[in-house]
Amino acid sequence: MEKINKLLNFLTEQPNDCFLRHALALEYVKIQNDELALEAFTTLLSIDENYIGSYYHLAKLYERQNNIPQAIATYKKGIEIATKLKDNHARNELQMSLDDWDDE
Repeated sequence: MEKINKLLNFLTEQPNDCFLRHALALEYVKIQNDELALEAFTTLLSIDENYIGSYYHLAKLYERQNNIPQAIATYKKGIEIATKLKDNHARNELQMSLDDWDDE
């Protein structure tokens, strides 16, 4: 909780800092607080939809919640953004995860 509290304190000073918000979301994922992780990821992506690394983690969170349609939609949105940004590494990573669902 100490790391979460530090991140929350930093965010009071810099509420639109996507790196801090992403780190906070990942900390919530670690402690399996899906509700707060989901809130952190969706807030982050509403601030900056181009923060590409969050799509993978958000989709994995939806998978853990067994919300497969939302996970697939998130992978697809991430692929769209990665393609727009010409981030082939992120695009390939997202595509491989999406392909896992197409195989089932």
